[in-house]
Amino acid sequence: MTAKRPSFGRVTATALLLLSTSLSGQAMAETLQGALAKAYASNPTLTGARAGQRATDENVPIQKAAGRPGAEVTGSYSESILKPTISFTSPQRTVNAQAQLNVPLYAGGAVRNGVKAAKVRVEAGQANLRGTEASIFSQVVAAYMDVIRDSAIVSLNLANVRVLEVNLQATNDRFEVGDLTRTDVAQSQSRLALAQSDLQTAQANLITSRENYIALVGSAPDDLAPPPALPGLPATSQTAVQVALADNPDIIAAEKSRDAARYDVKVAKAGNLPTLSAFTQAGYTNYLDTLENGTVGGGSQINKQAQAGVQLSIPLYQGGRVAAQVRQRQAQLSQTMEQEIETERSVISQTRAAYASWQASLQTIESSQKAVDASSLSLEGVRAENSVGSRTILDILDAEQEALNARVQLVTARRNAYVAGFSLLAAMGHAEADDLGLEGGALYDPMVNYDRVKGKWFDWDYGTTPTPAATRTVDSVPQNANVNPETAQRP
Repeated sequence: MTAKRPSFGRVTATALLLLSTSLSGQAMAETLQGALAKAYASNPTLTGARAGQRATDENVPIQKAAGRPGAEVTGSYSESILKPTISFTSPQRTVNAQAQLNVPLYAGGAVRNGVKAAKVRVEAGQANLRGTEASIFSQVVAAYMDVIRDSAIVSLNLANVRVLEVNLQATNDRFEVGDLTRTDVAQSQSRLALAQSDLQTAQANLITSRENYIALVGSAPDDLAPPPALPGLPATSQTAVQVALADNPDIIAAEKSRDAARYDVKVAKAGNLPTLSAFTQAGYTNYLDTLENGTVGGGSQINKQAQAGVQLSIPLYQGGRVAAQVRQRQAQLSQTMEQEIETERSVISQTRAAYASWQASLQTIESSQKAVDASSLSLEGVRAENSVGSRTILDILDAEQEALNARVQLVTARRNAYVAGFSLLAAMGHAEADDLGLEGGALYDPMVNYDRVKGKWFDWDYGTTPTPAATRTVDSVPQNANVNPETAQRP
């Protein structure tokens, strides 16, 4: 069995993030590719999902064991405390040993179909693991962009506070010489207080984003580099849906779960069919010279026996249990069919919504950029007109606030567009580990463990003691809202 990897349009995201290092101007800056690689190696949700898949792999040898020979040996030693009063041959003590070997020959197809169901569930689990990877990567991308957005917003608000502090000082100076009124001073003070409040809110949001980044990636964000462009985004929502229906791992997992449920029905039906097995057994009993009527020398003190044969079991009536189990499995099959349609609906909805959000964010970026340019020009004009007395201080304050709002909206739109674009790739099934070109070693291959355990038969092959693969963040330093004005991205 090989892990299914869709072949439809895999080139759409193969080169994703490979340029992230070159796009950064800071030698030590963290890249999006590096953040994803860290999460891929140490995120506990992802490493836990891998462990769960390894547990699913073990269902195959478990099911195979039902069709393999079974051998057991039993032994006993007994001491007679009170011998029967009318027995003349009862021994005082006995040592007994028995060995038995059973070989299943036919089980109505229960073993064969049970193994097939287990194998298909392994494939479903591997598809679910792909979905988990895409989900974690989408969260990391969102967290990465949140830090960039919130850092820029803090930088913008900090610059706004400094500008308003200068404005307030200039307003006070002009008030002292009688050029302005106390109302002008109060307006400047009010705007500065509001700007300081907005700055505190922005700083709290930045701290939250940084802590969320640590929870996902395992390390603190450090001068995050601008993200690379997302390749392979579809031209239309219809194209995106077609790719998603072919490649989305959730749909593949739902299909495999349905197939496994079909085998479960066959396993249940096998309960009404005959079973055939071969057996051999041997026994050894030693009365330890305590059999009173035994021959001197112990000839009759030891009893040996051995036998071999076949056993056929034909069920005639089982109280309706097997029929109930078949109906139960059929109902579960019906449930998986409905869940497959539910998953398909959900993927279509997510894909179309992500596409619409991405397109809307692109349009918002274009509009916001125009608003930034216009508000910057307007602010310059208002300041110039104020210098000749045709504009008031309130006009300047309003123009500065409009310019700030436009810049914040532009930064937010850029974040939303990138996150929506990556979410669209994830919905299409093109945002997984082997799509992203991650560095830092070989990618995790679930088939390695499956191939290792699928044929195991030894009862004492326990494997290694598990140890955590995820990294802890208990020793991470609490984050702050400090930003580097030189590295904070500005519109």
